[in-house]
Parts: sequence; C-alpha cells; structure tokens
Amino acid sequence: MADAPEKEQPIIIKKIIQAGGHHGGAWKVAYADFVTAMMAFFLLLWLLNVVTDEQKNAISNYFDATHPKVSEASSGAGGVMGGLSMTPEGAMATTVQQIAQPQSAHAPSMPAKADKGAFEKPSDKKTKEQKEKEDLEKAKEKLRKQEEEKFKEVEKQIKLAIAQDPGLASLAKNLIIDMTPEGLRIQIVDEKGESMFPSGSAEMYDKMRMLIGKMSGVIEKMPNEISIRGHTDSSPYGANAKYTNWELSSDRANASRRVLLESGYPTKRINNVVGKADTEHLVKNDPSSPRNRRISIILLREELTNPDFGKKDTAAGSAGDDTGSSESSSAPQVRIGTFRKTPGQVQFP
Repeated sequence: MADAPEKEQPIIIKKIIQAGGHHGGAWKVAYADFVTAMMAFFLLLWLLNVVTDEQKNAISNYFDATHPKVSEASSGAGGVMGGLSMTPEGAMATTVQQIAQPQSAHAPSMPAKADKGAFEKPSDKKTKEQKEKEDLEKAKEKLRKQEEEKFKEVEKQIKLAIAQDPGLASLAKNLIIDMTPEGLRIQIVDEKGESMFPSGSAEMYDKMRMLIGKMSGVIEKMPNEISIRGHTDSSPYGANAKYTNWELSSDRANASRRVLLESGYPTKRINNVVGKADTEHLVKNDPSSPRNRRISIILLREELTNPDFGKKDTAAGSAGDDTGSSESSSAPQVRIGTFRKTPGQVQFP
C-alpha cells in the first residue's frame, strides 16, 4: 500500500501578554509639564497682585514701540496710510519732500537766527512770569510805604494848621485822624455843646466851614482821591416822616463836598459821596452819642483807585535807562497782549 501523504504541521505563534506593570514612564513627563505650568500661572497671579499701577504702566510702555522713550524719531511719508518706520534707516525713499523732517532727539528745535524769546520753554516762561509778579509786588510795597509816610505828614500838617488858627484851636477835640485799610481817615465829630450842624439840618455852622476849608488846603496837595461820608446818631424822625437819617447823612456829606470845592479842591479827585445814616457808629455801645454824628473824609490809597499803581515805581526806575537806539528809546511803545508794538519792528517779550 502506498504510503499516505504526510499532513503539513500547523505553525503556532504564541503572544505572551504581560500582566500588571506600569505601562512605561511617559505620563511622568506630561505630569511634570502640567505642574510647571501651574506653578508659572500662580506665580504670574501673585506678581500681578503685588505690582503697582505705575510699575505695570512702565512695563507696558517698555513693550510699546510707539512710546516716546522707545521711538524718538519717525520717518516715512507720514499721514494717513503713509507708512512710518521707527528710524530713518531703511525707510522707503521718496521724491516728495516730507511734511515733517525727522530730527534727532538732541537736535535744537529753533532756527539758528530766531529770537530765543519766541521759543521759550514753558518752565522758563513760568519763571519769567513769577519774577515779573514778584517785582510788581515789591514795587507796590515800596509805594505803600512812601504813601503812608505822606499820610503821616498830612496828619501833622492838619493838626498844626488848626492849632495855629485861634478861631479853630478849640475844635482840635472834634478832629480824629487815623489810618484804615482804605487810607487816611479824617473825621469831624460832634461833641456835647460843640456840634458841626444844627439838629436835623444840613446847613453847617461857620466854624465847620472854616475847618473844612483849612483841611482842603492841606489835602489838595496829595494826588489821592477822597471819599466823603456822612453819619448820624440813632435818634429817629417821626413815624410818618419822609425825611430820615439817610437823607440827612447824604445831605451833610454833600454840603461838605460843596465847601471843599469852594475852597479850591479839584472836582475830579472826589471819588464818592455817601450817606451812611446810623449804620456805622463811632461809639458802638451808645447809639445816641453825639460823637456818632460826624463827617468822614478819607484819602483813598492809590492802590484802590489807580490800576497802574504798581507800575509807577517800575516806570520811574526805567526812565533813566538808555541802552537802546535813539529811535527806539524816543518812540512810545504800546503793549498789545504779550508783545510790545514799536515803530517799524516787532519785539518779542
């Protein structure tokens, strides 16, 4: 019997599967990256919490390419859609002249032949204004002291003139002269048995007229304007009277004004004539005191009436200067705003 064919032996492949184990170490790398990122995140949160707004602004400006400290020069065509570059180097060349020429941060910003006064820095201008203000205040203070010395001299002259006049020497007690914030105040007050006006009347006695005339000869030498004020006591008129202390005080002040003018006092130097009635008592605790009936003549300080008071001393000091040319020194200068208008040329302040 013939031999039977041999069957092919099957090939068996065994796959060994390991049980358990750590499946490799790749997860450790991923976890380490996660922890590092979290640490950086919380560190960033902590820094944002402790940094001040000024420090944040400084850091922001450091990374801002348009900030002046980073970009101090520009180039390119400029304008809308014109394109800019940080520095002139590398900018696209053009045949059109630039609107604003790039210049170095340290280059002078004024023309070589320009007047420096036209390009003053704000700090220099401020310093100049402060100096002018201080000089003006010093001039005012100097003129105030000179004026007060003149006021004292006027007081002496008035008292001396009355003392030397036999007809007025007895009225020295009716005269009160003092210094007030408004100026030199000369008050003619009533005393018991020695009134300047009849009761309820604005027709002054002759002695009052002589006293005002004597004062006029002294105060007219002063350039100061005067204020004339009438005062009464608190004694009222009748209930239905149409004439009151207001009319009486005003009429007495006007009567004093007329006597001053008759004595030669200039009309233009009378600043105001006021009736105060019984609103400003001289003897405050006794409204009915005769001393409350009075006429006040105040030589007003020039600072109150003359707008150019502080410039008088400056003008007197600069009158002797002769540093300019004969043409500019002889021609008057008119100030317009911050400039001075001069014949044929413009001068910067």
